[in-house]
Formats: sequence, C-alpha cells, structure tokens
Amino acid sequence: MKLERRYDIDWLRVIAIGLLLIYHIAIVFQPWALFIGFIKSNDSIEALWKPMTMLNVWRIPLLFYVSGMGLFFAMRKRNWKQLLLERTKRILLPFLFGIVAITPIHMYIFQIHYSFPFDYVPHQGHLWFLRNIFIYVLLLTPLFYYLKKHENGKVKKVISSIMSHPLVPIIVSIFFVIEVLLVKPQMFALYALTWHGFLNGFLAFLFGFLLMYSGDKFWKTVNKWKWMYLGLAAVLFAIRYTQFNTESPGYLMAIESNLWIFGVFGLGFKYLNRQSKTLSYLSQAAYPVYIIHMFVLYAGTILILPLEISIILKFICIVMFTILGCYFIYEVIIRRINFLRPLFGLKPKVKLNNKTINSIKK
Repeated sequence: MKLERRYDIDWLRVIAIGLLLIYHIAIVFQPWALFIGFIKSNDSIEALWKPMTMLNVWRIPLLFYVSGMGLFFAMRKRNWKQLLLERTKRILLPFLFGIVAITPIHMYIFQIHYSFPFDYVPHQGHLWFLRNIFIYVLLLTPLFYYLKKHENGKVKKVISSIMSHPLVPIIVSIFFVIEVLLVKPQMFALYALTWHGFLNGFLAFLFGFLLMYSGDKFWKTVNKWKWMYLGLAAVLFAIRYTQFNTESPGYLMAIESNLWIFGVFGLGFKYLNRQSKTLSYLSQAAYPVYIIHMFVLYAGTILILPLEISIILKFICIVMFTILGCYFIYEVIIRRINFLRPLFGLKPKVKLNNKTINSIKK
C-alpha cells in the first residue's frame, strides 16, 4: 500500500463537517424543526431548504465514504489488533463519553427553552454516526486485511479495473439501488437510527475503502469525468425538484447521491490535494467540533432567536455563534486539556524531556 498522504481526503472530511453545521442550523428555520427535536424559530426561511435538499442525498454518505478511506490509511502500519485498539480509542470512547456527557447538554437546553421538566437520559443523538462507523470496522476488518494481504493478486486487479471505468458511479450505485429497493425507506435522507441509514453507510464505508485500495487509476478517472458526473447529478436533482417535490424514487436518489460524491472526489483530487497549515488545524478540529456542535447551536438559538432583528440576520448570527463557540471550546478547552483530548478523538500530547529528545535524535 502506498504511503502517500492524501490531503484532498482530509479537506473533504473538513468540508463535510462544515456542511453538517450549516445543515443543522438551517433546520432551526424550518416549520417542522420541533418534530425532530430541534429548537424552532417562530419565523421560517423555507427557501433555505431548497439547497439543503440537494445536499441531503450525499452529505452523510460522503462522510461514510471518507471514513472508509481513512481506515485504508489507518491500516498501513497496523495489524488488526492494533487497528481495533486504535479505533476503539478514537471512535468508541468518544461515542460512549458523548452519549452520557455531551448529547444530554443540548437536550437540557431544549427542555429549558420549552419549559419541559428536566429529564437526564443518555442517548446517541447526532453521535449515531460514530456507532455505525465502529460497527462497520468490526464487521469489515477481516475482509480488509484479507485484501491487504493479497494486494498483488487477481482480486486487486479486478477491483482496480472496475473502479477505473468511467461508469464507476453507476456500477457502484447498483448496490445502493438494491439497498433502497429492499429496505424501501420512507425518505432517502432519513439516515439517523434507521436500517436504511445503517446499510447505506455500510456500503459507502466499504466502497470508500475499495476506492483507495484500487489505486491511482480511479482518481485519474474521476478527475477526467468529474464534470460529467456533476452534470448528470444536477439533471437528476432538477428532475427530483421539479417532478417529485424533492423526493424522487429511491433508486434515482441513490444514483444521484453517488454522482454528486464521485464528482466531488474529482474536484477534490484536482484542487485540494495539497498541504497547508489551515488544513492541519481544521483536520484536527473537525472531529471534536462534530461532537460538540449541537449544544453550541442550541445555546445560540435560545440567545439569538428572541432578538428583534431580521430573520436572515438571525440565521447569520447563529452560524457565526456556532462556529466561534465551537472554535473557542476546542481551542481553549479540548485542545489544551490533555485528559480531555482522548474523549474527543484526539491523541494525548506527549511531553518529551531532554533525555527523550536526545534519544530520538540519535
């Protein structure tokens, strides 16, 4: 396996987390926000949901794809025992900590805002994503290490050949189409705590690994055909928006989802595969920000929604409050307090004394 660092994958993870924040803030300004446990603005910006319906079909699957790619890199210098230990520390520990100490905070803010009686109940909330990822790791690790062991064999050649075909988004989409035809989800974008979300994420995680495993030809293919993928995705979105009121048949949405994602992969490979200090910082911050962003968002809503300002300005203010609030908590607390770092998926800082430094130099 090649040891080349892929900065575009890191950038896509950061961008996907950023889109998640904007998406959750947009829900606050929808008339149905209260029905899914969000604090709701009395005034709505329903037009804000139009671009969100385009993002809906691919933002979460993209994160699962990228997570599968991340596991490919994590396996480079680890045996299966080391990998499971590392994933337990990085995924399971933050998940367990989050459901008892983080997600109850935003529910507490919700209860205060609506004058509900306080009820502390540990729950997954938005951290269901981490649970799914950890299960995928447990289920797929034997297969992945088998593939790693036989990376010069016929299976690798077949996978590389398939993944380098220009129609690879359609080929991969066949499996996602089968999933929606079997599960028949009520809505395609209902990923959280549903069998559809679990199986969709499983496939995306699996293919994320396989895309990296297949080698460089895949990336050259998506780079060459990225505008065709994005154009076809836009056509399917236009049909979904105009003919089906944003919820077209599941098989069309599965294809649209993968066309967007493979087009984004091509754009990322072309324009984002370069190192920067900004990326280094944001890549470290993205995971903790994902974990804490909901209670920061809820705090922002109860402070800003009552203000006598325009609805658009409220939206902008909540966006800024959430971003700056997450930055402050990450930078001042999580990043600097060593015992907290593992609880948010970060490695603890190791203090090196002079003897250790001299030994490393030798």
